[in-house]
Amino acid sequence: MEFNRKTYRKLVLTICGIILFTYVLFRFENCIAALKWVLSLLMPFIIGFAIAFIINVPMKAFENVLFKNESGRFHKFRRPVCLVLSLFCVVIVLTFVITRLIPEISDTMSVIGEKFPGFMERVKDRAQGLSKDYPEIAKRIMEIDIDWDSMLDTVFDMMRNGGSSLVSSTFSFATSLVSAVIDIAVGIFFAIYILMQKETLKRQCKGLLYTFFKESAADKMIKTCAMADVTFTNFISGQCLEACILGLMFFVSMSLFHIPYALTVSITIAVTALIPVFGSFVGCGIGTFLILVDDPKKVIVFLILFIVLQQIEGNLIYPHVVGGSVGLPSIWVLAAVIVGGNLMGIVGMLIFVPIFSVAYALIKEYVINTLKEKKIAKEKYCDAYDIPDRTWKSRSKRKKEQKCTGKSQN
Repeated sequence: MEFNRKTYRKLVLTICGIILFTYVLFRFENCIAALKWVLSLLMPFIIGFAIAFIINVPMKAFENVLFKNESGRFHKFRRPVCLVLSLFCVVIVLTFVITRLIPEISDTMSVIGEKFPGFMERVKDRAQGLSKDYPEIAKRIMEIDIDWDSMLDTVFDMMRNGGSSLVSSTFSFATSLVSAVIDIAVGIFFAIYILMQKETLKRQCKGLLYTFFKESAADKMIKTCAMADVTFTNFISGQCLEACILGLMFFVSMSLFHIPYALTVSITIAVTALIPVFGSFVGCGIGTFLILVDDPKKVIVFLILFIVLQQIEGNLIYPHVVGGSVGLPSIWVLAAVIVGGNLMGIVGMLIFVPIFSVAYALIKEYVINTLKEKKIAKEKYCDAYDIPDRTWKSRSKRKKEQKCTGKSQN
């Protein structure tokens, strides 16, 4: 092997990689602590980038609608005007959700507090009726021996031991709350700067990529970032639209069937439906509990209504509004939600679907290009990737015609 400069650089990179991997393997806790410290340091900028990305979706829509003519006299004011309009729309939506949802939840809790004793009385009467009808079950329950004294001692010990840490926990919570508020405030200002100067930042980032990487590698990175931008934008807009449609469907249908807490349950389902796959089921659980305390007979109607609307949403609305925009098969959407939820909770469920979509598109492109380079027959893999193969169809058609006419074809 010729020992030139390129080989020497590869050897040095390999040795550094082995050393780094060994250090991470034996100092894993220290690496995790260092990673958390870096994330806490960069958290305001991460929040700002996330806010900027979300606000950029309506801002681009306002720019395309209100300032189509680039030669207009007011075109130079498009960015501040559209930014203010986008922030105003976001504030209006959040204000509407908070002002409608919090009072509804407060009223619902007060009503539940009033009706809960009656609900418990009905449960008690039902239990007594079951004990009369099924005395063997009641006898088995009475034979269960619970040491209440030991249970109370355990509770008192937990309260006594936990009381000493209450002050420190309260102080820690207050510190975390203040830190979160500061991070969000800094993130908002950082997001506004990004949105106002996004073209300049884009040029600077491209310049850095072409400076430190080869042109082909930089082109691939820019292409991947552009794909991620389109995918995330389509996912956010589609998911919000789908949640609004689902919430409106629930509100109209629940109002028609006179199911209680129609507005509260509809807003809850609309908010939780932002989480793909599992979000609406969380809203269903909350709605079932609320309706159960108020009118248990309506719970069956609500559950049937939920199943019907969920089928309509899953088979008709979601594939056209969200599914087509991210280009990700349903099995991989489920996998993205599970992996993201295990790693990062609710935030992971939201961001891992477009991440998986970008990765799926890149892997699909790489596999197809590799198969073409290997000259694999297209009919062997086109069905797996939903690739229309007109050539193969025409070839099959020609073979059928050949059998019918008995003619050979070169």
